[in-house]
Amino acid sequence: MDLSRLADYSVLGNPLWKWGLAVGIAMAAYLLLVLVRHVIIRRLAGMAERTENKIDDFLIDLLHRQTKKMFLLLFSLLICIHFLALPETVDRVITKVVLIVVILQAAVWGIGVISFWITSTLERKKKEGDTSGVAAFTALRIVAKIAVWAAVVLVILDNLGIDITTFVAGLGIGGIAVALALQNVLSDLFASISIALDKPFVVGDYVVVGEVNGNVEHIGLKTTRIRSLSGEQIVVSNNDLLNSRIRNFKRMEKRRINFRIGVVYQTPHEKLVVIPQIVEDVFTAIDNADLDRVHFASFGDSSLNYEIVYFVAVPDYRTYMDIQQQVNLELHRRFAEAGIEFAYPTQTLFIGKTPSTNT
Repeated sequence: MDLSRLADYSVLGNPLWKWGLAVGIAMAAYLLLVLVRHVIIRRLAGMAERTENKIDDFLIDLLHRQTKKMFLLLFSLLICIHFLALPETVDRVITKVVLIVVILQAAVWGIGVISFWITSTLERKKKEGDTSGVAAFTALRIVAKIAVWAAVVLVILDNLGIDITTFVAGLGIGGIAVALALQNVLSDLFASISIALDKPFVVGDYVVVGEVNGNVEHIGLKTTRIRSLSGEQIVVSNNDLLNSRIRNFKRMEKRRINFRIGVVYQTPHEKLVVIPQIVEDVFTAIDNADLDRVHFASFGDSSLNYEIVYFVAVPDYRTYMDIQQQVNLELHRRFAEAGIEFAYPTQTLFIGKTPSTNT
């Protein structure tokens, strides 16, 4: 066989020697891409051993496991076809195939980035003892994957020359119908995601929402469960929670206490004057309690009223009650020692004798 004639033999308008050159370039490009990926992975592995962050581990996984060899091979093919004079139809088909593979690879990378962010966030929340967002972030991962693959399908169909306008319109109408049918479920789902991201409360917080109050036990995809002080579990939809004013007592930095005591009207003036000093002395000996003020506030129906305001340095309710109990006991003891009587509701009836008239 004449080798010169064989070399001049053409396929799709290109001689065999040109095909051989293109195949060689494609193989070289593929090997170069594999080599570069291997070098980058080794460099990142060395960095990962010296650091504690998860980013380098994620990049290694992204390049090693989530970067498909088919992507590298077809990318090399895209390089080599530029050295060939192919018919327009064949060139368009190859370009579209490579573009579709690139889109799929980009989708895999995008989902990998989203999964890494969600996984890192959940790990951080678990280390902080907050497990409130597990369900919401799991749902967010699913929603993100569905959104990415839906976008990928539409882009691929559009690049294949398929008119997606009618398809998108149909999806829009169907989506509206599904959204209306699942309106309550979807509103609670997105409310759960909002709670996980914004964190108005977490598991363990004591909250008051309207007439509902108690400790948050669980934050799910649709409902949040609250354990009331009386023991029963109250289940509230997430959407109702976000539409309400939430009072989170766990976030309270310090607690302000305002209470009153009353003494009898028969208390002498000199003892009324020393009552504020007695109260100040009581608070001086109590930890985590800072007296703000004490005033003779008003004349009551059956008592002379003093208003006392103080701050508890910690938000814990049990600590506040322990301090209030200690204050009450000390005031009771000090008043007894000073001869000051606490008032209680009484009524004094004065009976006057009407002078008799002698006729």
